[in-house]
This record gives sequence, structure tokens and C-alpha cells, in this order.
Amino acid sequence: MKVYDVVQGTQEWLRVRAGVPSASQMHRVITPGGKPSKSAERYLYELAAERLLGRPTVEHVSWEMARGSQLEIQAIRWFEFQRDMDTEPVGFITNDAGTIGASPDRLVGSDGLLEVKCVNEGLHLQYLCQSGSCYEDHKIQCQGQLWIAQRAWVEVLAFHPHLPPALCHVERDEKFIAILEPAVLAFADELERLAKELEAMELGGYRAEREKSLTELLKESLLSLKGA
Repeated sequence: MKVYDVVQGTQEWLRVRAGVPSASQMHRVITPGGKPSKSAERYLYELAAERLLGRPTVEHVSWEMARGSQLEIQAIRWFEFQRDMDTEPVGFITNDAGTIGASPDRLVGSDGLLEVKCVNEGLHLQYLCQSGSCYEDHKIQCQGQLWIAQRAWVEVLAFHPHLPPALCHVERDEKFIAILEPAVLAFADELERLAKELEAMELGGYRAEREKSLTELLKESLLSLKGA
């Protein structure tokens, strides 16, 4: 595991995570039900473009992200008071190979994480009334963070400045991670292969040709896991 000491939301953070599959986007690789996502191919080429250009394709923080960061500070203060715990900011965490990453909102103690969601009023109300629904909407991201950060649990906090917060404690799901890990590793391997092809060819005459589609490769990875 590698930890990059950068501030989330900054240009430096965007550059560090450019071209690296991250936990927040793992839903574009695999579905909550363990099937290949239809968005995997597009995500693959987005990351490959960042590898080719040597920079993030999104180089600014949106208004929504900036608002979320401001509210996140309030949410963290509420959580620390409510749980009587200190939290620690973290930049970007990757596996040892640096091929897969995650940016948890906070580290909690020696084995926990905090993930904050600041959404609109209607969705927040749904999270408040339907216990655990905030986690279910972000299950892949949360379990991906626990996998990459090597942590045991995560507190998922839905926060709105004018509505009561919704807090959910979730343990590491080894069964789901056993499905998630090979699918994301297969995706990362395919990204590495594609990036090397792009580096070896002139961009103007490049046309990616694979014997199998990325969806087929992910299906084979999941099927081999079920047969093990």
C-alpha cells in the first residue's frame, strides 16, 4: 500500500490519481450484483487518455465538489463530536503496484474510515428515512476503499446543513471484495496493456483492436472465480 500526501480536491490530487482506476469509479467496472458494468469500456478509454496525455482530463474542481468540500468540514466536525473520535485526512492511497487507488474522506483510528455524502434535499431525506440506503448506493466505493486502504470498517455519513444527518456503520465485506478484487485487477491489467499499445503507436493512426471486448474479459474473470 502507498499513501500520497496530497490534499483532496487540489490540482496535485487530480494529477496523482490521473490514469488510475479509483474506488469512487469502481461501479463503472462492476455492478453491486457482481456483474461487469456496461460503463467499463468508456471508463477504460478515459483513463487511457489521461495516461497518454500525462494529465487529468478534468483539471478543475466543479461547483458541486467545492460545495461538498465545504459541507464535508461541518460533517466531519459533527462526526467527531458524535462518536468522540478524532479523524485524520488522507490524500490518495494505492495498492503496492500503484495501479488501483482510493481517496477515503477520512481515516478513523487504526482500522476505520469515514465516507461523507452531501447530496440534495430529496436524496438526503431518502437516506434518512431508509436506513442503510446511503451505503447501498455507494457500496462498491466503500468496499473498494476498505480493500485498498486495508481497513476493517467504514462509517457512511449523509450530511445536510438543514436536515438531520444519517450515519451508518459498515463492516468490511470479504465475500464482496473477493468478487470486486479480481474484476478490478483484470480491468487494471487491460488498462496497462492498452496504455502500452498507445505509447507504441502514433495517435493519428491508432485503432484499438482486441480479440475480446473488455466486458468479455471481465466476465471470464468473474466466471473463473465462481469455478474456483
